[in-house]
Amino acid sequence: MRIDKLHTIDSTNDYLKRISKKENTQEDMVVWAKNQTAGRGQMGTKWMTQTDKNLTFSVYRKIQRITIDEQFFALMAASLAIKDVLTKLLIKNVRVKWPNDILTDNDKICGILIESVIKKGRLDAMIIGVGLNVNQTEWSHLPRATSIKKQTGIHFKLEEILQMLLEQFRHYVQLLIDGKFEKIKKDYENCLFKRNKPATFLKPNGEKFVGIIKGTTNSGKLILLQENDVLKEYDLKELQLLY
Repeated sequence: MRIDKLHTIDSTNDYLKRISKKENTQEDMVVWAKNQTAGRGQMGTKWMTQTDKNLTFSVYRKIQRITIDEQFFALMAASLAIKDVLTKLLIKNVRVKWPNDILTDNDKICGILIESVIKKGRLDAMIIGVGLNVNQTEWSHLPRATSIKKQTGIHFKLEEILQMLLEQFRHYVQLLIDGKFEKIKKDYENCLFKRNKPATFLKPNGEKFVGIIKGTTNSGKLILLQENDVLKEYDLKELQLLY
Protein backbone atom coordinates (compact mmCIF):
# COMPACT_ATOMS: atom_id res chain seq x y z
CA MET A 1 0.00 0.00 0.00
CA ARG A 2 1.37 3.40 -0.97
CA ILE A 3 1.76 5.80 1.98
CA ASP A 4 2.40 9.52 1.42
CA LYS A 5 3.65 11.23 4.59
CA LEU A 6 3.30 15.01 4.51
CA HIS A 7 4.13 17.76 6.97
CA THR A 8 1.29 20.19 6.25
CA ILE A 9 -1.76 19.87 3.98
CA ASP A 10 -5.17 21.48 3.81
CA SER A 11 -7.14 18.25 4.15
CA THR A 12 -6.00 14.67 3.67
CA ASN A 13 -9.36 13.77 2.13
CA ASP A 14 -9.12 16.66 -0.35
CA TYR A 15 -5.51 15.75 -1.15
CA LEU A 16 -6.51 12.17 -1.98
CA LYS A 17 -9.39 13.36 -4.15
CA ARG A 18 -7.01 15.54 -6.14
CA ILE A 19 -4.38 12.81 -6.48
CA SER A 20 -6.85 10.07 -7.42
CA LYS A 21 -8.35 12.27 -10.12
CA LYS A 22 -5.00 13.44 -11.47
CA GLU A 23 -3.33 10.03 -11.45
CA ASN A 24 -6.44 7.89 -12.04
CA THR A 25 -5.38 5.93 -8.99
CA GLN A 26 -5.98 2.17 -9.12
CA GLU A 27 -4.03 1.14 -6.01
CA ASP A 28 -4.88 1.55 -2.34
CA MET A 29 -3.26 4.65 -0.91
CA VAL A 30 -2.82 6.40 2.45
CA VAL A 31 -1.93 10.04 3.03
CA TRP A 32 -0.79 10.97 6.53
CA ALA A 33 -0.26 14.60 7.50
CA LYS A 34 1.44 15.92 10.61
CA ASN A 35 -0.68 19.03 10.33
CA GLN A 36 -4.01 19.81 8.62
CA THR A 37 -4.95 23.43 8.01
CA ALA A 38 -8.49 22.68 6.85
CA GLY A 39 -9.46 19.33 8.30
CA ARG A 40 -13.15 18.59 7.97
CA GLY A 41 -15.82 16.64 9.78
CA GLN A 42 -19.42 15.87 8.93
CA MET A 43 -21.69 18.73 7.81
CA GLY A 44 -18.71 21.00 7.09
CA THR A 45 -17.44 21.16 10.67
CA LYS A 46 -13.72 21.78 11.20
CA TRP A 47 -11.29 19.32 12.76
CA MET A 48 -8.59 21.18 14.70
CA THR A 49 -5.47 19.40 15.94
CA GLN A 50 -2.03 20.20 17.34
CA THR A 51 0.84 19.53 14.94
CA ASP A 52 2.51 16.11 15.22
CA LYS A 53 0.55 15.05 18.29
CA ASN A 54 -2.40 13.27 16.69
CA LEU A 55 -3.18 11.05 13.72
CA THR A 56 -4.79 12.80 10.76
CA PHE A 57 -4.86 10.55 7.72
CA SER A 58 -7.04 9.34 4.89
CA VAL A 59 -7.26 6.01 3.10
CA TYR A 60 -8.16 5.66 -0.58
CA ARG A 61 -9.62 2.24 -1.23
CA LYS A 62 -11.18 0.77 -4.34
CA ILE A 63 -14.48 -0.80 -3.25
CA GLN A 64 -16.32 -1.71 -6.41
CA ARG A 65 -18.16 -4.68 -4.95
CA ILE A 66 -20.59 -2.58 -2.95
CA THR A 67 -23.19 -0.23 -4.34
CA ILE A 68 -23.95 3.42 -3.68
CA ASP A 69 -26.90 2.29 -1.53
CA GLU A 70 -24.56 0.17 0.60
CA GLN A 71 -21.88 2.80 1.25
CA PHE A 72 -22.94 3.45 4.86
CA PHE A 73 -21.62 -0.02 5.63
CA ALA A 74 -18.12 1.35 4.91
CA LEU A 75 -18.60 3.97 7.64
CA MET A 76 -19.87 1.32 10.03
CA ALA A 77 -16.85 -0.87 9.24
CA ALA A 78 -14.39 1.99 9.73
CA SER A 79 -16.01 2.88 13.07
CA LEU A 80 -15.68 -0.70 14.26
CA ALA A 81 -12.04 -0.90 13.17
CA ILE A 82 -11.19 2.19 15.22
CA LYS A 83 -13.19 0.92 18.19
CA ASP A 84 -11.28 -2.38 18.08
CA VAL A 85 -7.89 -0.66 18.08
CA LEU A 86 -8.83 1.71 20.90
CA THR A 87 -10.04 -1.24 22.96
CA LYS A 88 -6.70 -2.99 22.38
CA LEU A 89 -5.00 0.17 23.66
CA LEU A 90 -7.02 -0.16 26.89
CA ILE A 91 -9.42 2.70 26.21
CA LYS A 92 -12.56 1.96 28.20
CA ASN A 93 -16.23 2.15 27.23
CA VAL A 94 -15.65 2.98 23.56
CA ARG A 95 -18.90 3.87 21.78
CA VAL A 96 -19.94 5.24 18.40
CA LYS A 97 -21.98 8.43 18.52
CA TRP A 98 -24.10 8.26 15.37
CA PRO A 99 -23.02 8.50 12.74
CA ASN A 100 -19.25 8.96 12.89
CA ASP A 101 -17.83 10.12 16.24
CA ILE A 102 -15.94 7.74 18.49
CA LEU A 103 -16.37 8.40 22.22
CA THR A 104 -14.92 7.07 25.42
CA ASP A 105 -17.58 7.59 28.07
CA ASN A 106 -18.92 11.03 27.03
CA ASP A 107 -15.70 12.42 25.52
CA LYS A 108 -14.79 12.51 21.82
CA ILE A 109 -11.54 10.80 20.91
CA CYS A 110 -11.94 10.34 17.14
CA GLY A 111 -13.91 11.54 14.14
CA ILE A 112 -14.42 9.91 10.74
CA LEU A 113 -15.32 11.44 7.39
CA ILE A 114 -16.08 9.10 4.49
CA GLU A 115 -16.53 10.39 0.96
CA SER A 116 -17.49 8.43 -2.11
CA VAL A 117 -15.82 8.46 -5.51
CA ILE A 118 -18.55 7.92 -8.10
CA LYS A 119 -17.73 7.06 -11.71
CA LYS A 120 -20.35 6.53 -14.41
CA GLY A 121 -23.08 6.36 -11.79
CA ARG A 122 -21.38 3.61 -9.79
CA LEU A 123 -19.38 3.55 -6.56
CA ASP A 124 -15.73 3.28 -7.60
CA ALA A 125 -13.81 3.99 -4.39
CA MET A 126 -14.10 5.31 -0.86
CA ILE A 127 -11.94 7.90 0.89
CA ILE A 128 -11.88 7.32 4.64
CA GLY A 129 -10.63 10.29 6.65
CA VAL A 130 -9.68 9.78 10.30
CA GLY A 131 -8.80 12.31 12.98
CA LEU A 132 -7.66 10.46 16.11
CA ASN A 133 -6.50 12.26 19.24
CA VAL A 134 -3.34 10.49 20.39
CA ASN A 135 -0.87 12.57 22.41
CA GLN A 136 -2.64 15.92 22.70
CA THR A 137 -3.93 16.61 26.22
CA GLU A 138 -5.32 20.15 26.10
CA TRP A 139 -7.93 21.78 23.86
CA SER A 140 -9.37 25.27 23.82
CA HIS A 141 -13.16 25.51 23.50
CA LEU A 142 -13.55 21.71 23.32
CA PRO A 143 -14.40 20.59 26.88
CA ARG A 144 -15.40 17.08 25.81
CA ALA A 145 -12.30 16.22 23.81
CA THR A 146 -9.94 13.52 25.01
CA SER A 147 -7.05 11.44 23.70
CA ILE A 148 -5.34 8.09 24.09
CA LYS A 149 -2.61 9.70 26.23
CA LYS A 150 -5.13 11.54 28.38
CA GLN A 151 -6.98 8.28 29.02
CA THR A 152 -3.95 6.05 29.59
CA GLY A 153 -1.10 8.36 30.60
CA ILE A 154 1.05 6.75 27.89
CA HIS A 155 2.78 8.63 25.06
CA PHE A 156 2.40 6.63 21.84
CA LYS A 157 4.29 6.57 18.56
CA LEU A 158 1.88 7.74 15.88
CA GLU A 159 3.19 5.36 13.22
CA GLU A 160 2.59 2.32 15.42
CA ILE A 161 -1.05 3.24 15.93
CA LEU A 162 -1.45 4.02 12.22
CA GLN A 163 -0.23 0.54 11.34
CA MET A 164 -2.64 -1.00 13.85
CA LEU A 165 -5.52 0.93 12.30
CA LEU A 166 -4.59 0.02 8.73
CA GLU A 167 -4.39 -3.65 9.69
CA GLN A 168 -7.83 -3.50 11.28
CA PHE A 169 -9.23 -1.62 8.27
CA ARG A 170 -8.03 -4.45 6.03
CA HIS A 171 -9.92 -6.93 8.19
CA TYR A 172 -13.18 -5.00 7.85
CA VAL A 173 -12.70 -4.32 4.14
CA GLN A 174 -12.50 -8.07 3.67
CA LEU A 175 -15.79 -8.44 5.56
CA LEU A 176 -17.33 -5.90 3.15
CA ILE A 177 -15.97 -7.76 0.15
CA ASP A 178 -17.33 -11.02 1.57
CA GLY A 179 -20.76 -9.44 1.95
CA LYS A 180 -20.88 -9.70 5.76
CA PHE A 181 -23.18 -6.69 5.97
CA GLU A 182 -25.49 -8.09 8.65
CA LYS A 183 -22.58 -8.79 11.03
CA ILE A 184 -21.12 -5.32 10.48
CA LYS A 185 -24.48 -3.64 11.10
CA LYS A 186 -25.22 -5.72 14.20
CA ASP A 187 -21.81 -4.96 15.73
CA TYR A 188 -22.14 -1.26 14.87
CA GLU A 189 -25.60 -0.99 16.44
CA ASN A 190 -24.42 -2.84 19.56
CA CYS A 191 -21.85 -0.13 20.26
CA LEU A 192 -24.06 2.90 19.50
CA PHE A 193 -23.86 5.62 22.13
CA LYS A 194 -27.14 5.97 24.08
CA ARG A 195 -28.74 2.96 22.40
CA ASN A 196 -31.90 1.80 24.16
CA LYS A 197 -31.72 4.75 26.56
CA PRO A 198 -33.84 7.92 26.57
CA ALA A 199 -31.92 10.77 24.94
CA THR A 200 -32.69 14.36 24.01
CA PHE A 201 -32.52 15.48 20.39
CA LEU A 202 -32.60 18.90 18.76
CA LYS A 203 -34.28 19.66 15.44
CA PRO A 204 -33.03 22.43 13.10
CA ASN A 205 -36.02 24.60 14.10
CA GLY A 206 -34.90 24.55 17.75
CA GLU A 207 -37.47 21.99 18.90
CA LYS A 208 -36.25 19.46 21.47
CA PHE A 209 -37.71 16.01 21.93
CA VAL A 210 -36.91 12.73 23.65
CA GLY A 211 -36.37 9.51 21.79
CA ILE A 212 -34.72 6.13 22.23
CA ILE A 213 -32.10 5.01 19.70
CA LYS A 214 -32.99 1.55 18.38
CA GLY A 215 -30.56 1.25 15.49
CA THR A 216 -29.91 2.50 11.96
CA THR A 217 -31.20 1.78 8.50
CA ASN A 218 -28.90 0.30 5.87
CA SER A 219 -28.57 3.75 4.33
CA GLY A 220 -27.47 5.31 7.63
CA LYS A 221 -30.61 6.93 9.00
CA LEU A 222 -31.08 6.82 12.76
CA ILE A 223 -34.09 4.85 13.99
CA LEU A 224 -35.76 6.39 17.04
CA LEU A 225 -38.56 5.12 19.23
CA GLN A 226 -40.74 8.10 20.12
CA GLU A 227 -44.02 8.80 21.87
CA ASN A 228 -46.81 6.26 21.45
CA ASP A 229 -44.25 3.60 20.48
CA VAL A 230 -43.77 5.16 17.03
CA LEU A 231 -40.56 4.36 15.15
CA LYS A 232 -39.21 7.20 13.01
CA GLU A 233 -36.13 7.53 10.81
CA TYR A 234 -33.89 10.63 10.66
CA ASP A 235 -30.89 11.60 8.61
CA LEU A 236 -27.99 13.71 9.84
CA LYS A 237 -29.50 17.01 8.69
CA GLU A 238 -32.72 16.45 10.60
CA LEU A 239 -31.53 16.24 14.23
CA GLN A 240 -28.68 16.54 16.68
CA LEU A 241 -28.10 14.35 19.73
CA LEU A 242 -27.68 16.41 22.89
CA TYR A 243 -25.60 14.86 25.66
